Amino acid sequence: MAIRVREDYRTLTGAEKAAIFMLALGEEHTRKLFEHMDDEEIMEISSVMANLGKVNANIVERLFVDFAEQMSSTSSLVGTMDSTERLLSNVLGADKVNSIMEEIRGPAGRTMWEKLGNVSEDVLASFLQKEYPQTVAVVLSKIDPAHAGNVLAMMPENFAIEVMGRMLKMEAVTKEVLEDVEKTLRTEFMSNLARTNRRDSHEMMADIFNGMDRATENRFMKALENAAPDSAEKIRSLMFTFDDLINIDPTGIQTLIRACDKEKLPLALKGGADNIKDLFFSNMSERAAKIMKEDMEAMGPVRLKDVEEAQVYIVNVAKDLEARGELQIASDDEGDQMIY
Repeated sequence: MAIRVREDYRTLTGAEKAAIFMLALGEEHTRKLFEHMDDEEIMEISSVMANLGKVNANIVERLFVDFAEQMSSTSSLVGTMDSTERLLSNVLGADKVNSIMEEIRGPAGRTMWEKLGNVSEDVLASFLQKEYPQTVAVVLSKIDPAHAGNVLAMMPENFAIEVMGRMLKMEAVTKEVLEDVEKTLRTEFMSNLARTNRRDSHEMMADIFNGMDRATENRFMKALENAAPDSAEKIRSLMFTFDDLINIDPTGIQTLIRACDKEKLPLALKGGADNIKDLFFSNMSERAAKIMKEDMEAMGPVRLKDVEEAQVYIVNVAKDLEARGELQIASDDEGDQMIY
């Protein structure tokens, strides 16, 4: 029986590429990789390996070149809260991991007082008005005066006046008292804030809508427009879609291309508008653009659901990169336009 020979790189699936890559690495490296996979992943890769057949040397070479290109840029790795937590769980105890992740998820800042400066006034006021006035006085005396003033303004008047009275009479706060207050804030406020990840409800709903397929999104948005038109308008303005990638500058698009899975990008672009395709192709080398166009043509008809999932993936990578300051997503507002 003739053995099938793999000669077309464009037809390979992700699992097939992984199988070829691991076979080329040799038994020792492959064993170490399998140790980091779950049973389902091992079963899938093993099954593909067993049915792979003969692979043309040119395919192996291109696979390694693509892998090297992705890994040569620091932007090719996208870390997330979940991946970081999984990594920590392999080397630290659960309590320690939870403590570290709460700090990471909490508002940015090295000290507790810097962190409080990044908590919105309404959230901080809501928590503090449940504490003793003396504790509140200590907290407000340690944060930025403008921030403290805004927090006071959101508290019940009688309570705010009592807090101000304590602040006026307050003498130097001992180290022990400060440590007690910090401990209270960390255990009762920051940890809860990190777990609940409080955000504006419209921002939360915008993220939920971003993850829906188009048909579901349109159905729910129409219903919301009828029930609460103001909320629907605000959610729509906060949503970031694949078409909004047009607002990323060339440097940002190049960063995004390096960071994206090379399988998902052509699938996402296949269903994208012409101006989005042109934006991506114009920020690739002529050879890379030619290969991607060939890959897109070789796909043939693709399911709308698969395209939408790929586009959501690209958008999420862009958001992650923006959060890390590696690219900037401008808006259509005139006030946000850049002048060169």
